[in-house]
Amino acid sequence: MSLAMVENGKRVRLLGVKAGCELRSRLSVLGLIPGVEIEMIQNLADGPVVIGLNGSRLMLGRGMAQKIIVR
Repeated sequence: MSLAMVENGKRVRLLGVKAGCELRSRLSVLGLIPGVEIEMIQNLADGPVVIGLNGSRLMLGRGMAQKIIVR
């Protein structure tokens, strides 16, 4: 499932990113690499999502979150 589908408060593990090299590289610099655990902080019906990652919070656009595959 995509990160955009995860409910608030749930923890998931990143499996991969279905995007081009540029976006994958950009996300890896932020720490979003396969195997990392992500906590969904805020996921409203529309707009950006807020995630917890390694003690930090990141805000991602919904389109970007839809390309991140988690389990």
